[in-house]
Amino acid sequence: MDLNLHAVHDTAPLADPALDLAATAAAPAQASDDPRFEAMQQELLQLLDRYTSGTEGIIDTAIAGMAIYRITCPTGPKHTVQNPVFAVIAQGSKRLLIGDEVYEYDPMHYLVASVDLPVVGKVMVSSPEEPYLGLRLELDTLEIGALIGDENLPLAASTAGTDSAARGLYVNRLDVQLLDAVLRLLRLHETPRDVPILAPMIRREILYRLLMNGQGALLRQTVLQDSQMNRIAKAIRLIRDGYDQALRIEEIARDVHMSVSSLHHHFKLVTAMSPLQYQKNLRLQEARKLILTADASVATAAHLVGYESSSQFSREYSRLFGAPPLRDKRRWQEEEAPLL
Repeated sequence: MDLNLHAVHDTAPLADPALDLAATAAAPAQASDDPRFEAMQQELLQLLDRYTSGTEGIIDTAIAGMAIYRITCPTGPKHTVQNPVFAVIAQGSKRLLIGDEVYEYDPMHYLVASVDLPVVGKVMVSSPEEPYLGLRLELDTLEIGALIGDENLPLAASTAGTDSAARGLYVNRLDVQLLDAVLRLLRLHETPRDVPILAPMIRREILYRLLMNGQGALLRQTVLQDSQMNRIAKAIRLIRDGYDQALRIEEIARDVHMSVSSLHHHFKLVTAMSPLQYQKNLRLQEARKLILTADASVATAAHLVGYESSSQFSREYSRLFGAPPLRDKRRWQEEEAPLL
């Protein structure tokens, strides 16, 4: 069966940072009370195992915004910018580091990132015999906004939460209703002609379930105009779009209708870092891609991402990635492991 899939390979493994930090944001896995849950998990595992057979890494699918993945031999932690996404694991487990906080999730839990967040990710449980299997679905703020604007959305969901910002990533318990929708979306690979009509309907159902479950109010706040979370999401986009330019925090604060102090406070609540730290992380990750995959020199990469001093760039690069640029490149060439 042709799934119209293709593997996506990104950048490289890094030296292991301190992943034993105190804050872990997932509860221990527990058995679901619903007898259907185990059968659904088994079907998810079987489908992903079949669809990814013979591949390694992240695989895009024919369903817009949906990717599946298979990892048999994970290496060290990987740095990346996590885009807004909903992710489910069928087998194995994963750990994400945001600032000083650790988030872990497994087949009993799902992950939601509501804004772009620099993270360090590591697959914790995987082997050739039992590979890490999962899927992720990109979250579209326009789709979320349209759903929130639906007058039929239950009042409890449409008014949940407060006008405040909170961490832009969370882990929540997976339930039968959400898992059922995920399975129906995945099964569409068996009937490609159904994808254009049914996939958008099931995506909308998944968004509805996310809004109604656990910390779904955070998704609402991300797209609700004039909420603190929405303002921070706009500030993040401004920094990302101009990451190679000097950071003018006063202009960003004015553009998102916040005071400078309020922007700093709420930005750190959402991302676990200051705006300057966020921009620095983006610059270094982009420079790393240029050095590792585009064969750019250290000086060229530093200049292209906005650094005026190559020595300062090298120091900050080493601090984030665990090795100076050229040594990091040699290590990457030896291992050539895909980014998770």
